[in-house]
Amino acid sequence: MSSVTDDRTSSAAPKKGFRLSMLLYDQRYRSVTIQVFFLFLLMLGAAWLIDNTVNNLRALGKDFSFAFLTAPAGYDINQRPIEYNSQMTHGRAALVGLLNTIILAILACILATVLGVIAGVLRLSNNWIVSRLITVYVEVFRNIPTLLWILIFGAIMTEAMPAPSAFRGDDPAASMLFNDAIAITNRGVYIPAIHFTQDLGSIRIGPVAPSISWLLVIVIIAASIFANKKLIEHATRVQNATGIRPKTWWKTILILIAPITLYFIALGAYLDYPELRGFNFAGGTHLRNSLIAMWLGLGIYTGAFVAENVRAGILAISRGQTEAAYALGLQPGKTMRLVILPQALRVIIPPLISQYLNITKNTSLGLAVGYMDLRSTLGGITINQTGRELEGMMLMMLIYLAISLTISGLMNIYNSRIKLKER
Repeated sequence: MSSVTDDRTSSAAPKKGFRLSMLLYDQRYRSVTIQVFFLFLLMLGAAWLIDNTVNNLRALGKDFSFAFLTAPAGYDINQRPIEYNSQMTHGRAALVGLLNTIILAILACILATVLGVIAGVLRLSNNWIVSRLITVYVEVFRNIPTLLWILIFGAIMTEAMPAPSAFRGDDPAASMLFNDAIAITNRGVYIPAIHFTQDLGSIRIGPVAPSISWLLVIVIIAASIFANKKLIEHATRVQNATGIRPKTWWKTILILIAPITLYFIALGAYLDYPELRGFNFAGGTHLRNSLIAMWLGLGIYTGAFVAENVRAGILAISRGQTEAAYALGLQPGKTMRLVILPQALRVIIPPLISQYLNITKNTSLGLAVGYMDLRSTLGGITINQTGRELEGMMLMMLIYLAISLTISGLMNIYNSRIKLKER
């Protein structure tokens, strides 16, 4: 009887309501209270900063506007991936600088990745001489600032390479490479350019007008890679079902080579070789010394860090994986390529993302050798001419942030695809 009475009493007990003191003393609400408080302080700080900036601009007789982007730039850019002249706008100049930044970042990332993977693997070689040479490369390049390497490569290209006049005459002091296809001079590197006899024209996409012919090249290459990926996946499914893997090497070659080759033949593709005309080379594609110096400086310097990332990833894999691969009859090269590196990628990719981001941000050092990237155009000449330092810096920061977030997002997607799947 007493137990029934106790149950009724406990169930009838009034529940405590919410009180303001619970925001501080109740652990259910304390964390939210602290976060809201600091968010409020952050908003107050941002409001003060904006108000202070507006007042300072007003005191200087300035307003906040991006109208300067539509004014004529009035300066030239030596490396132009798209059409540009000094009468075009500052916005167009910024776009050219942005494309130069992206081109340099892509080239440097490719060089750093290839060089870093090779150096990382060779540093673990059983050959004492090879491993020590790679150790010297890693220690020398990563312990000297990037800017110094860029200046060194710039000086080598400018001072040590022959002038175009050295290629002239019956007995020239310098000669072109690869059957007169490439000329390395103190004014830059001249390489053949691909042209089409039946050009498909261009298409206007916002401020740029890319070639339809080259857009289709990108589409065909992407479609070929996708088709080859499906072929490999099909071969893997057949192997899992039957234990026998069908031969795909000739199909892979056919898928990757045949479509783009037929496309080039259909459009009448040909190579435009550089030729010495007068005091300089004409024709082909001109890669300026500033681009070469930045590419080599950033790529080789960052490759030393990538090599250490690769070495750490390989050492993170158990020795038993290598022994098991040898027991199955795999050669050391195939063991590294098919067994060790695929597993090491989950350790290599996260720090590799940071190296790619460093390369992208370090492209801003191009000003030291005259490479007209985003920092030199929008963040340099445009700001000096227009006096819009606040707007220019903010726009440049947002562009770098967008590029960095894009790289991080793509690499994180790739990292999630290769990570080990638990079952």
